[in-house]
Amino acid sequence: MERPISGAQRAADGYQACLNHSAQPTSNSFGRHESMSMGNFSESYLGQLRQVIGNRLVLMPGTRIVIENQIGHILLDLRADFGIWALPGGACEPDDSAEQTIIREVMEEAGLSVSEVTPFGFASDPAWEITTFPNGDKCRNFSLLFTTEHFSGTPQPLDGEALDYRWFDPHQLPQMVPNHRRSVEAWLRWKAGEGFQLI
Repeated sequence: MERPISGAQRAADGYQACLNHSAQPTSNSFGRHESMSMGNFSESYLGQLRQVIGNRLVLMPGTRIVIENQIGHILLDLRADFGIWALPGGACEPDDSAEQTIIREVMEEAGLSVSEVTPFGFASDPAWEITTFPNGDKCRNFSLLFTTEHFSGTPQPLDGEALDYRWFDPHQLPQMVPNHRRSVEAWLRWKAGEGFQLI
């Protein structure tokens, strides 16, 4: 997220937008790749780029991760900006690999140390991966999708991006950011042996 808006307005806007995008969207108002710690965004690569280009559409490489626990449940965070659930993840920095990015993002956001992260897919379909943020900023996401069963720590909101973390049965998901739900569906296909997922 880039600039905070009121929590009540974020939740209301996010829930309504999710209802409005329950079918396949041509663009969506959800995503994660413009999210950094609230205090650090202006120092990030994307934050500095925004100072030059304003809210114009930017193409941004990033990551998402499906973290699976011992009983097969997956970790989701309740987004502070849109008020609905999503996968952990974030934008790449110039000096980070995709693997380094997802490990850093999970630690910064949730306080979890993840390892042995495995790529299972890549999300780039513009029908799903164009994000419009509450302040009008637009981002086209190109997201490498990871998964892992290897983590330590207890997830908790650390940087203001998430309001809560919970484990969910991947077959009984809550209301989610649409392109993140689609990523979970791709993960389930990958788990079933359908190979690397291009979505």
